[in-house]
This record gives sequence, C-alpha cells and structure tokens, in this order.
Amino acid sequence: MTHTTWRIGDITITKLVEKEMTTAAGGERSALPDAWPEAILEMPWLIPHFANAEGHLHMSIHALLVQTPQARLIVDTCIGNDKPRQVPAWDRLATDFLGDLERVGWARDSVDGVLCTHLHIDHVGWNTMLVDGRWTPTFPRARYYMARAEFAHWASELDGVDLTAGLAPAAIKMMDTRAVFSDSVKPIMDAGLAELVELDAAITPGVRLMPTLGHTPGHVSVVIESKGERAVITGDMMHHPCQIGRPDWSAAFDFDAQASKATRRSFFEMFADTPTLIIGTHFAGPTAGRLVRDGHGYRLEA
Repeated sequence: MTHTTWRIGDITITKLVEKEMTTAAGGERSALPDAWPEAILEMPWLIPHFANAEGHLHMSIHALLVQTPQARLIVDTCIGNDKPRQVPAWDRLATDFLGDLERVGWARDSVDGVLCTHLHIDHVGWNTMLVDGRWTPTFPRARYYMARAEFAHWASELDGVDLTAGLAPAAIKMMDTRAVFSDSVKPIMDAGLAELVELDAAITPGVRLMPTLGHTPGHVSVVIESKGERAVITGDMMHHPCQIGRPDWSAAFDFDAQASKATRRSFFEMFADTPTLIIGTHFAGPTAGRLVRDGHGYRLEA
C-alpha cells in the first residue's frame, strides 16, 4: 500500500495508489506524443521524481481521499477490478485497492461522496464493483458527483454519436467509452446515486469544482480551501508535470487539444508563485508541489 497525506487547514487529502508505472513516451502511440525522452531530459527538474535518467516518465493511477470536518469524499476512482478493458495492462485487474482503503480507515460505507473530474476509463473504475455477476455501486451511501456537461457528452455515444473523430486509434482503444459507461457510470444512474452538477458547483464547505475544459467537454478540477490554505486536484487537465514545463503538449486523447492548451496556460498564470498546493491526479513520486515561474515557463517545486 502506498499513501501520502497533505493537510490544508482542517482538511486532509490522502493519495491511495492503485497502479504505478514508468514508460517511454513520444510518438503517435503515446499518451503524450511530444514527450520524447530527449525533450524530457531538457527539463532536469523532472528527474528523479517524475522521470528517470533515460527520460522515461513515471506515472501513477491513484484516488485522492478528501476528509473535511463535514464529509468524506473520494476524487476519481481509478481503473477498478474485474473490468474487461482493451488495454492489456488494465484488463480485469485484481488489486487490493479496497483492502488498502480499509487500512487507511475508510470503510466503503463511510464514504459520503465520489467526485468524478471526468468520465474516462481510469477515473471511474471503482465507482462500481462486481457482485454476483452484476456491477454494483462500490460506495453505497455516497452521492456520485459528475458534471452535467460531461455526462451528457458521453451519454450521447449511446445514442449513436461518434465521439472518436480525429483521435488516434491508440487513444480510442484506451478510452473504450461504451464499456466504461456501461459498467462504471450507468449502474450509478440506475441506483439513483448520481448528482449531475454544474462545472463550478460547491460540493461541501471547503470543496468546490473548477472548470478546466479541453481534455473532455465537462472536465473539472477540484479546489480545496480551509483556514486560508488552498490545494487544487488537477484531474487530467495535465497528465504529467512535463506539461507544466511545456503547456503546449496535449494528450493524445484530449477532446480539444487547443482548449486544453489554453486551460493549462490560464491555470499556470493563475496559480504560479502562489502558496497553492497543486496535486496531480497522475503525478508519481511526491505527486504535489507549488507552481513556480521558470524563465519564460513554469516548473513544479515538489
């Protein structure tokens, strides 16, 4: 079990890892087509926490557990167990994620809310679990918060709308949207546990959503504020800290690459050189840090 905890005023945030990996990036088959090892090595601040000496990227898939004085919230629920997926490394996982969750003191029925930054494959998996051959909500007492615009976009695929136009084949395979909606989103709707909210919704005192569009049409980040301190959980507004140094590097499966670039630039301008703790949803190692200006660009000071 791997977990790290940060404190923001009266709120604690704990990272609970499902899966970690180190991978070479760059090229059309990569999640980050521009992140060639040679380009990564031009940002030495990434090494050793976020990349290795060969310029390969350290990545993490983890949930973030947010404990406020009023509520227990999980931000994004990773890949999940038993789910048939087109990506071999993610197909029918059998991890001890729920056991790890119990060991940090979070029983399934103690969770009050699940926040979905967006509805991609590696962010909604533990929304449900397989029980007697059926996909059942993992957190039976929780409300599952999804941006209304995000839900409407992915639900439209079930009505025959092609959402893959312009995406590389590898990105289409990784997203696997019909399967994800069927086993990780629809059962939540059917159980009456879903809350469709606006992009800037306040969830509970100290926790609110912030629209960070581009990766998906309804993508949100999560702002956490308490006693004058602030953190932001990024979601997939960026997948790796290298995008802090190179805001123009978009992911292969960004719905609108130009919008995602604009979002990152705006976000960095807003939070650079402030005390705000930036917590990356896929950042490995220390996972969090402060955004600082670095010449004409930015870096993460972990």
